[in-house]
Amino acid sequence: MRFFVPAATDDTQAEQVYEAIAQFVTAPVNADRIWKLWWKHNGMNMQCEVGQPLPTYYQIGKEPVLAIFDCSTLYKICTPNRGGLRGEPVLAGKNENSLATYFS
Repeated sequence: MRFFVPAATDDTQAEQVYEAIAQFVTAPVNADRIWKLWWKHNGMNMQCEVGQPLPTYYQIGKEPVLAIFDCSTLYKICTPNRGGLRGEPVLAGKNENSLATYFS
């Protein structure tokens, strides 16, 4: 899958939005961008993907995941209201129970 940010109209805008979100949530801008993430939260298996909604557990409705950042000891998952435009991102533990798939 090629890198994208939902609602960005072209590659330049996708980069600008990605970098703006990273700055807002204090996340590194890595060359390798995460497309999908699997992790365990409170004993439950969770999965998210850029462009798709978070699991219903997070009760944010159908807003899409905009970006997933690798922040060395954890992942920051951003939707419009959770780290994208306002609020705090969803945090996912980075350990033996997590797995990231990267954009190609």
